[in-house]
Amino acid sequence: MIERKTRVLRLSKLERKTAAETNKTVVRALKKLPAKAKRTLTLDNGTENASHADRKATLGIKCYFAQLYAEWQRGSKERINGLIRRYLPKGTDFSKIDKEQIKTIEKPINNRPRNCLSFKTPLEVARSCVALQS
Repeated sequence: MIERKTRVLRLSKLERKTAAETNKTVVRALKKLPAKAKRTLTLDNGTENASHADRKATLGIKCYFAQLYAEWQRGSKERINGLIRRYLPKGTDFSKIDKEQIKTIEKPINNRPRNCLSFKTPLEVARSCVALQS
């Protein structure tokens, strides 16, 4: 998942690519956040998002779907997927990837300066947003 404003990435490994497993993982990750930090989700049209109504009801957020073959509607996701592929190229056996390796991949991506963030890192922007909320 990529937070739209700060571009902070949260990676999770799914045991299976099912709607139930995806729903459980997304709900677990977002439930901890304050209501203001979880207003909408933009989803792909894959079968893993079939239970989006359950996610919407549990979290109280709106779900939107990108149009088919419209990768420009999810540019941040496509860019991050490219960065992740540097660590996990196509053909990688994900059964051999553990949670520690996932965090090892997530950390440098979240500490990478971005042009869209005025060359700040996603974590720097996130820290400044949290500091402003008192």
